[in-house]
Amino acid sequence: MNNKRFSSVWDAIENTPEEAENMRLRAQLMMTLKADIARTSMTKAQAAACFEITQTRVADLMRGKVDLFALDWLVNMVAMFRRVMWEIKGCRWPILGHLQPLY
Repeated sequence: MNNKRFSSVWDAIENTPEEAENMRLRAQLMMTLKADIARTSMTKAQAAACFEITQTRVADLMRGKVDLFALDWLVNMVAMFRRVMWEIKGCRWPILGHLQPLY
């Protein structure tokens, strides 16, 4: 039996440290987007319009289907969310304020 220990689940299931870090970042962005959607009481339809995606894709995001979202697309979704919150709600509180620094 192999008793190898990993620092995260991503390190255990991905082939390289780079792939593990990519998945870790994607998961972190998805959890943050999910929390911010919930915090603003945004419906799936509103989130779909905000991100310019289908409601099915919003459901995938909310279910944490990390493998379906590329890192660059998640970064774009964060930017879209911030823009929409600024334009529609006049939001001045820090969106994604609970996102930890990456360095």
